[in-house]
Amino acid sequence: MATYQGRMLDALGDATRRSVFELLAAGPRSVAEIAADLPVSRPAVSQHLKVLKEARLVSSTPVGTRRVYALDPQGLAAVRGYFDQFWNHALAAFAQAVEQPSEEAP
Repeated sequence: MATYQGRMLDALGDATRRSVFELLAAGPRSVAEIAADLPVSRPAVSQHLKVLKEARLVSSTPVGTRRVYALDPQGLAAVRGYFDQFWNHALAAFAQAVEQPSEEAP
């Protein structure tokens, strides 16, 4: 499972790929629509989408002669679960620190 999450994080490590991912957060788009908002070519956008799709962060649906890409809710849930484990650990450590009696100076 760590490899799967590692692929997701690696996929988001590239700034352009992250921009593609963020554009899709606003809603489904075609390659042409994504490329129109970025300073990269359509083939470059397609390559970034391929990596995001392999990492299961986006999915695609054929619509006529084009494909429409959207964020994959299952992939996002996996990423969130990965980060939640750190958040839960931090909250537990904070709760433990708060519950310990403080040592006051005499």
